[in-house]
Amino acid sequence: MGFYERRILPRLLDCVMSNRELRPYRDRVVGAASGEIVEIGVGSGPNLPLYDPARARSVAALDPSPPLLAMAHRRREEALVPVELVEASAEALPFANGRFDTAVVTWALCTIGDPARALAEVRRVLKPGGRLLFVEHGRAPDAGVARWQARLTPLWRRCSGGCHLDRPVEELVRGAGFQLETLATGYMNALKPFTFMYEGTARN
Repeated sequence: MGFYERRILPRLLDCVMSNRELRPYRDRVVGAASGEIVEIGVGSGPNLPLYDPARARSVAALDPSPPLLAMAHRRREEALVPVELVEASAEALPFANGRFDTAVVTWALCTIGDPARALAEVRRVLKPGGRLLFVEHGRAPDAGVARWQARLTPLWRRCSGGCHLDRPVEELVRGAGFQLETLATGYMNALKPFTFMYEGTARN
């Protein structure tokens, strides 16, 4: 891990993910999580203060980046539920089968090397009938925007920690075997190649 990945990128990601325009998405997704929860790609921990103690019993939050986890350790003090922070990859979750009631993923599938494998792992650690709650940016339905996403992604990945602009989030969730229950999509009020959002719930 080079200087950029250790020192600069974590602070950039924390700044971007702390954008107040993202807060309504976080409030809806994280606030709906219940029972024993696994959070995939906790990053610097912006979701941790948002878990509702009336619904959530505990959170196991993981990320493969030690610098981001160090930031999340500081945010854990603001959490209202017990939080376990784990350094691990989403493609190989270090948890037993059927342990969790809910999985939360917010803007993480874009950076995971193998999102299909990661979602298969999420299904494995969820109880039968457990829920996946997610908000992601991904491939836009408009052909012109999608072409720009495909053009920009190779360069964007190199400076953004592996982020893909063009992943088909709905297809990935369905392809992993989840039953999609709700899905809202649309652009944020910003550059379209970066801001087509998928927000939804799916059942294991």
